[in-house]
Amino acid sequence: MTQTPKQESNILGKFTSVLGLLGAALFFAGWIYRWSYFYFFQLELNTLDLPAQSFLMVPLQIFLGDGWAICKSAIAFFVAAIAIQATLWLIKIISDTVVSASQLLLSRIISATQHKRSWTAKQLKSVAEFSFVQLRSVEFLRSLVNEIVIVSWVLIVIFWLARWQGIADAQRDAGQNSTLPVIALITPEEKFAVGRKLDDIFADPSLKGYRIIGDRGLFDDLRGREDNDISNPKQPRVWRLLLERGGWIYLFRALPPNAKPDELPSVLAIQESEKGHIIIRSPEASKTSSP
Repeated sequence: MTQTPKQESNILGKFTSVLGLLGAALFFAGWIYRWSYFYFFQLELNTLDLPAQSFLMVPLQIFLGDGWAICKSAIAFFVAAIAIQATLWLIKIISDTVVSASQLLLSRIISATQHKRSWTAKQLKSVAEFSFVQLRSVEFLRSLVNEIVIVSWVLIVIFWLARWQGIADAQRDAGQNSTLPVIALITPEEKFAVGRKLDDIFADPSLKGYRIIGDRGLFDDLRGREDNDISNPKQPRVWRLLLERGGWIYLFRALPPNAKPDELPSVLAIQESEKGHIIIRSPEASKTSSP
């Protein structure tokens, strides 16, 4: 039996709705993931001006990144399905109880005011009859509430999965097992207050003409440690590239192996120079990086 154009239109409409909801869910997951990831590096996501389409690809890492991610996602959505069913069951019981009690009360009011002729009794009877009729539309409200419950639980699961994965990936990339590239940034010194001189790596660049607002200790902690040093395995110093975006280069010094769980890396934001610069990327630190 062939399908009518109306049936085909309904199927296409439902398919389009599903695709729209799926796209919104994927974008939400990608946004939460990246918000959590860059928040670990103390960067505000909205200032990075990332392309919107990139958020749709990130959920692949959240839900299908590896075996553990797949298992974690399956468990989370299974628990969410149970929670949804339990919530809908409780809502049904509560709504049925409230509707039954309301109908019983309204029936008694209508019966009590049936043969009374006073204005108050007539008004009370009219209100009770109107309310009794309106209770019949509770099924529509229940359907709306059910949809809100389902969407809420799904968003909660997606939020926490994306947030956990974003923080986990940020902690990994901030440490010694980072997937981010090791970087060598070479730039003119006229507008660069930090960094080692290539012809004299032990000499600090002049700070004449520079001023500071804020924590001087942060600058002092950076000065003299701008190069990689892997001579001490317990306290290696490796600089990695976090992001290049909007004319800015974001670098950070990887956390040591014995870093505390709540320790966050300091991020160095460098504006691209008009005279140009050289960026060398590498998956690992050079064995000759130490002077």
